[in-house]
Amino acid sequence: QVQLVESGGGLVQAGGSLRLSCAASGSIFSINDMRWYRQAPGKQRELVATITRGGGTNYADSLKGRFFISRDNAKNTVFLQMNSLEPEDTAVYYCNVQVSYRGDYWGQGTQVTVSS
Repeated sequence: QVQLVESGGGLVQAGGSLRLSCAASGSIFSINDMRWYRQAPGKQRELVATITRGGGTNYADSLKGRFFISRDNAKNTVFLQMNSLEPEDTAVYYCNVQVSYRGDYWGQGTQVTVSS
């Protein structure tokens, strides 16, 4: 089994920053892509950012320059640094990891609320 534990969400004023973390544990040989998604009330879940095992990154066009994804392979952890937050960034943020030979796993979600 693989478990994902997210942390770092909360309430922040517009213009502020938050850093999300997602730590994977359990029966893990290696992790390939790690991703962050978000889902705002009444909207579909959307892909925020992806990071490959080698550190290559990709972002939703609307978030480039404000959000930054990184990972610590030794700790099986992925991070999302979110800067210049806007009320429109309010959502539940989920991490998703591709575990070799085991498949995709999802975190429990962490709420991010940005007040205006």
